[in-house]
Amino acid sequence: MKIKTNYIFFSALTCILVCIGEFVFMFVCGAFYPGYNQLKDTMSSLGASVSPVSGVISAWWVIMGVLLVFFGTGLRNAFSEKRGYAGLASWLIILYGLGEGIGSGVFKADHVAGRITTSGIIHDILGGIGVTAALLFPLIMLKIVAKNERPVFYRMSQVVFVCGIITILLFLFRFSSDENDFFSVYKGLWQRLFMLDIYIYLTTIAVIMIKMQKKFIGK
Repeated sequence: MKIKTNYIFFSALTCILVCIGEFVFMFVCGAFYPGYNQLKDTMSSLGASVSPVSGVISAWWVIMGVLLVFFGTGLRNAFSEKRGYAGLASWLIILYGLGEGIGSGVFKADHVAGRITTSGIIHDILGGIGVTAALLFPLIMLKIVAKNERPVFYRMSQVVFVCGIITILLFLFRFSSDENDFFSVYKGLWQRLFMLDIYIYLTTIAVIMIKMQKKFIGK
């Protein structure tokens, strides 16, 4: 039982470090990319082959993905009494780690002569799977943590889902509107707001998991 408790604790702690690390890496590495704009350029462009920080970012994304898979398994153990829903939530986090993490790190979002490469297509597909998993995650957590158990967190799950939908739609406007349109120009902003929304949520869950383990140890 102690091994399981420690496993959950360290997986939750890992999640918090990943959420902080992702933004630190994005902003620090962006500073070493001449002309890169955090509000106007996507995160994927930092990992593209033409980026001077491509190797560092790609390596970080792979590491991030592995750590999120670890967190996903810890989450399943932390809420094991919910069984099916806990397993589904775990797989959504794992898919996010595999898609937005490992997939984005291995397959670069490259363009040649203005056309997206095969690597870029795979990058977008895997990233899309990861983002979809992240969007659905709060809905599953509503089934795991009941309103009467944690009313504030329950409402937070609803807000995170709505905010996630809004920011992703704003980000996707870049495909349907003029490239000089406000929504297209600030695609980097919408993407980062989505990430902030999801990572604050994941950090909150990680903190809840840590408190649950401390409470269990104290009994």
